[in-house]
Amino acid sequence: MEPENPLLDDFVLDLARRTRRIRNRKPRIAFVGTASGDSDSYARTFIEAFPPARAEAMLLRFFERTVTDLRAFVLAQDVIYVGGGSTANLLAIWRVHGLDRALRAAWNAGVVLAGISAGAVCWFQDGITDSFGGGYRALGGGLGFLRGGCCPHYDGEAARRPALHRLAKRGFPPTLALDDGAAAHFVGTRLKEVVSSRPHARAFRVTASGGRVVETPLKVRYLGTSRRPR
Repeated sequence: MEPENPLLDDFVLDLARRTRRIRNRKPRIAFVGTASGDSDSYARTFIEAFPPARAEAMLLRFFERTVTDLRAFVLAQDVIYVGGGSTANLLAIWRVHGLDRALRAAWNAGVVLAGISAGAVCWFQDGITDSFGGGYRALGGGLGFLRGGCCPHYDGEAARRPALHRLAKRGFPPTLALDDGAAAHFVGTRLKEVVSSRPHARAFRVTASGGRVVETPLKVRYLGTSRRPR
């Protein structure tokens, strides 16, 4: 989302170097642009963000699929980076091709799974989406690697927060809500920390009790001034 601000992308690459114990090569990072219909312009933006001096970047496309063994492909990566767009379409296409199963194998093997917008929502059981038109609604049927829901763009799209609050009052699961620039780092299913590329980006755990919505603020570590804990 921020071509001139690489803090979150740097964080993802550093995470891959540490978790994958990369020493004498560049991290391998594959972009999955299914949610945008494998947009060529989106793919170019990604490749420009991860030039050869920084990473070994490649694309995983489904509208003109060339990768035959999806499991082998994703297991060979250090990072799978999922772009934004229609979360519902992304999930449907992945399941038809079997990428959902391949991604679970990659997750279990320690491949870093990351993404923006739809690429953040997809890992959870549920989320807030405008994939179906007519405003925001519950997604239903996420990959379920992580429990509960996810709501990106909490401060970036005015209708997101009230939509989540309405759904929470109707029984929507506890939801991780992230402002633009905030990113949640999970280790397995445990939330380790929330980091951000913007000094005032926030994150909340949103729940409902007795018909009242509760926003519990989460600690956010700004990557621009703070050092990674050792």
